[in-house]
Amino acid sequence: MNRKIFISLIAFIICMVFSSGILLQKSDIGATAAIAYFDHQSKEFSIATDSLVETIKRIDKDSISVIEARTALLKCRLRYKQLSFFTSYFFPSETAMYNAAPKYEVEEPELELVEPMGLQQIETLLYEKNVREQREELIMQAQALKTSVADLRTLLYGFHASDEQVLESVRIELIRIISLYISGYDAPLLKSGIAEAQQSMQSMEVVLAPYLNDNKEDGLLLAKTLSSGIKYLNNNTAFDDFDRMHYLVNYALPLQQQLELFINKIGLELNTTAYLNYNAEHIFSADFLKNFDSIPPQKRKELAQLGKKLFFDSRLSGNGMVSCSSCHQAENYFSDGKKTSASLDPTHLLKRNTPSLHYVSYQHSQFWDGRAKTMTEQIKGVLFNPLEMGGNQSDVVRYVISNVEYRSKLDSLFSGRYNSNEDMNHIALAFSAYLSTLNPMNSPFDQYLAGDKKAMNTTQIKGFNLFMGKAQCGSCHFAPLFNSLVPPFYDRSELEVLGTPKTEDFTKPEKDTDMGRFDLYKIKYYKQAFKTPTVRNAEKTAPYMHNGAFSTLESVIDFYNKGGANGVGLVTPDQTLASKPLNLTKPEINAIIQFINSLTDQTK
Repeated sequence: MNRKIFISLIAFIICMVFSSGILLQKSDIGATAAIAYFDHQSKEFSIATDSLVETIKRIDKDSISVIEARTALLKCRLRYKQLSFFTSYFFPSETAMYNAAPKYEVEEPELELVEPMGLQQIETLLYEKNVREQREELIMQAQALKTSVADLRTLLYGFHASDEQVLESVRIELIRIISLYISGYDAPLLKSGIAEAQQSMQSMEVVLAPYLNDNKEDGLLLAKTLSSGIKYLNNNTAFDDFDRMHYLVNYALPLQQQLELFINKIGLELNTTAYLNYNAEHIFSADFLKNFDSIPPQKRKELAQLGKKLFFDSRLSGNGMVSCSSCHQAENYFSDGKKTSASLDPTHLLKRNTPSLHYVSYQHSQFWDGRAKTMTEQIKGVLFNPLEMGGNQSDVVRYVISNVEYRSKLDSLFSGRYNSNEDMNHIALAFSAYLSTLNPMNSPFDQYLAGDKKAMNTTQIKGFNLFMGKAQCGSCHFAPLFNSLVPPFYDRSELEVLGTPKTEDFTKPEKDTDMGRFDLYKIKYYKQAFKTPTVRNAEKTAPYMHNGAFSTLESVIDFYNKGGANGVGLVTPDQTLASKPLNLTKPEINAIIQFINSLTDQTK
């Protein structure tokens, strides 16, 4: 943004503040200016949506009209990113349709369907093979967006915000930039993620200006890093070639740390999130996410010690011969190296692969089909499954309570006996406490981001840039854990429909019969829907996918590179993975694998 334009915009915002009917807050530093900025950008966004509608109406069989429509969409998206920090924080439900996912979403527990709509759906339609055939749907989508955006400013009537809220909205937007925008999460076809990140950071500069001017000495380094980061984004807009690692290490991560120090210094700290720890250095720090469970902090260590012993105790199983460690083997990064796991029925194998337990505590959906929402629910499901451990609650509780060591520990932690249900809950809680210790975050990748520049080589860094860019891996395997936890709040885990075949023979692909989450809820968009596991330690946890179909990481990436099930010839109408080939070269695939190898933790 030109400096003169920037100064003029600040002056304009100040005028807007005094001429508007916006409610003022006591001790206001920059909140009313931020509201006025949002009001101004809302007008610009509305103008952009008007233009988008008119451009889409002119779509014909010629390629020029399609290119013009895509250009109008890009301009619309860039306008949106200048105010998305505000809408996402203050009006999330009212503005959700602007940038909703381009797929049907199932809202649980009501099981209501949310149709794809907004900017992402328009992008999807504009990149169909025959765009002219999508014209009527495109017009409808663009008109709906235009109508909604036209009413955006009405949300400000009677609205007020505090400085604390505005600053929190900015820090949450920075998490989006780091984890979503630069990965192309919401514009994979336009590949406008870098330009969008730049627009977002420019908005941050405008919104932070009053605070930085009011605390010039404390904000000097923050202002400099922010300005440098914007300049870097402005000079490096090519999505596929963008050096994400350089941007993170030199601009975005230092900015995140400096923003926290600045907000803390001026006494405007606010954390309305459930899982984010703003005191962490940055998003890739081991303490960035809070614990997801409800274990009392003063009991966590002792519960984890008990849980570890229970984890390796085969007497909890129905036949007294199987423990959790039988399949989740510590030496194999808590997996078992088998395609699918052994069953208590010697004539059958379990139908799904044993996933690693590393980082399992940082998930909101457990099991491949996401049927358990908590680790305690998952633990009970395994213990009482007749094919897995074959136990039952009364026998498990009776054994644990009869064990002098176990009973003594439970009595000291929970003040004596309760009833069978409560005892079982305490036992499951001990398992959970142990599993929550399996988050090492000490891989070469983590060491590199912690300052050890020798921890990763150039090929691995290139692989990271591809993973988070051209290869689109980071749009499902979200940073920092590279699993299904959705940024920026990390309050839900996503499932994806990939259409994974039975084997890795893509010349004769055979459809897998496992329907995933569809077996729980008979909704067609759940057919073959499975949870996205973490890529951390994937080097050590072959074979891969829910059915163990792929023996190597090369096969996994080859499958994605071809466009998933649709790409290899297995028609999967509701596939959530892009069906178009990624056009990754062999050296690029090798680089991605080398990056994944850099995510291998050092375990004892």
